Amino acid sequence: MPKASSPSTPMKSHTLRTAAAATVTLLAATALAGPPATARDQPPHADLSADVNQDGRVDVTGASDEAGEDAWRPGRGAVFLANVDDDSRRCRMRPGDLDRADPAVDTRLAACNDAADERVNGPRDTADLAPLRIPPTAVGDTATGHVEVPAAQRPYVRLFVKRDGKLRVLRGPLTARELRAGVELALEGRDIVRDPRRWNGEVDVTLTVRGGEGRTASDAVDRVRLKVAPVLFQNDLQRAQSVFAAKPGPDSDAIPGPGGGGNGHKPREWRPFASSLREAARAAGLTSRDVTFTAGTQQWWRDIWRQDMVEPTVASVPAPGGRVHTMRVMLRTPMRWTAPEGGKTTLSRSARLLFRDFRGPDVGVVQQFTPGREPNGLDLQNATGNFESLPPYAGHPQGRVLYGTDPQRQPDASFVKMIEAQGRQPSLTIDTSWLLVGHVDETVHVVRADNERGWTLAVADPRQAVELLRRTQRAGEGGQRMFAATTLPDKPTVDELLDNDGFHADNEKAARHIDGQIRVLLKETGLHRSELVRVPVLYAMATVRPDIPKGAVALSPSIANGLSLTSRDYAAPDPHGPRLRGRDLFRAATEKALAGGGVRVHWVENFAWAHRAGGEVHCATNALRDTSGARRWWSTT
Repeated sequence: MPKASSPSTPMKSHTLRTAAAATVTLLAATALAGPPATARDQPPHADLSADVNQDGRVDVTGASDEAGEDAWRPGRGAVFLANVDDDSRRCRMRPGDLDRADPAVDTRLAACNDAADERVNGPRDTADLAPLRIPPTAVGDTATGHVEVPAAQRPYVRLFVKRDGKLRVLRGPLTARELRAGVELALEGRDIVRDPRRWNGEVDVTLTVRGGEGRTASDAVDRVRLKVAPVLFQNDLQRAQSVFAAKPGPDSDAIPGPGGGGNGHKPREWRPFASSLREAARAAGLTSRDVTFTAGTQQWWRDIWRQDMVEPTVASVPAPGGRVHTMRVMLRTPMRWTAPEGGKTTLSRSARLLFRDFRGPDVGVVQQFTPGREPNGLDLQNATGNFESLPPYAGHPQGRVLYGTDPQRQPDASFVKMIEAQGRQPSLTIDTSWLLVGHVDETVHVVRADNERGWTLAVADPRQAVELLRRTQRAGEGGQRMFAATTLPDKPTVDELLDNDGFHADNEKAARHIDGQIRVLLKETGLHRSELVRVPVLYAMATVRPDIPKGAVALSPSIANGLSLTSRDYAAPDPHGPRLRGRDLFRAATEKALAGGGVRVHWVENFAWAHRAGGEVHCATNALRDTSGARRWWSTT
């Protein structure tokens, strides 16, 4: 773009050529007109550079970062991070923060991060800033440089300048001395994009050099445009680097958090759950240190649903040497809870564990919700177990976000808007209104496949499950009790289930609902029905489970509701299905179906810990995944 006040001034990419021409002109003028002009007589010149070519460095000596610097397009344009982590671990929780029924606690906890102060908190924090450079510039003694962003963009970024060897907040103009020496600047992102109507994530940084006196007092201007990194969902084909789950805390009669007790059920038998989960992780190549179990407080330990309190995402920018610099951004659930001890509505209090257990260097926590929205009962539609992702496929290089909808209980509109505002993973929705909990992870799960896209969907199949019961009955084993190895007090026999008309009606109704989900998914992804992996799951509604007020729950542990440890290792809830000749038919059918895509199943015992409370392995766990192989968002549309 033009640098000087004249409309015909050349582009910055011709700086060296222009300088040479100016030297020749000056020499000729000297010969004709006498002594040379003084420094204060030189016309102003503005030159601001950013990492426009996305190689992780700022080029101030050549032209690689020049072309198109005042616009942004995929493959060409500088990017920056929202600096929402806590590199120096200065953000502390106060005693009682986890339990206090006060919305102000949530506001205060979320407000603390590296971008909340005007300091650069060490080398790790410096790495989270986007470099900008002004090369040494010949200017007059009274020249000044002014680096600014438009007023509407100022709440979202902060500018630093290096002075006396330290990055300090830029206030006031740059001096002529600084311009002659060259200036190092850094841009700090203060937030992610939440609502594109307020801010679309782009920032224009403008350098204006003012000459002040001499032959010209006009301004020279240069501008660069940068774009904030979107926060992108992980997907289940990416290897889990760490897995986290809950463990028992101090007992209490306090009401558990949203979904935390599932019809009053208290999570039990943690040791079988924990040991089998650790064994599954070990078989997938993770170490014992990669699986962590933490407890909540006396009031909240029964809220064991680690999947429902956070959706881990990743923001990334180019780094030198072809590397990528990343920051994990934990999206806190917008799930709301009304305290019985005074009626105050807060965000899910168990999710405050994110600020205690995760926020730190290169890990930030972001919360987004609609203020004043009161939950209608348990606010389960807003649990992040209802927000998953599909891996990349044709037309969607970063994949897509998948979540469930219900006409009576829609997800928080503000949270959904924030997800869609990232602009790289367009949403896809399926109907989960027929489920009691209502989450997408109850019926479908991404798994590896030997097909064109490299993945398919494992889908809960009640018809298959009922047929396996019939097979058991035909083999003369109808008298065996379901869930025999569990501590469930009421264990129906296979015959009793098959003789129950309500049982058949419930499972056929669930199957038809899943058929509807599949139709949407096949249409949107291009998958063929024959590519789906069917896994047996029995469902129950009020006709079979009078304790269920409405909606369906998994009667047998939902195998589709498991945790992918790698693309080839799947930790599934033990279904405790019917047995023939010593083999669990539900297990056998699942292992055979997933083996077709090269996936091994590792069985996790979660019947008393999670299943009886309305969830499974996936609901009770979460994972931080290796996203290093993902396509770079800044180079794709």
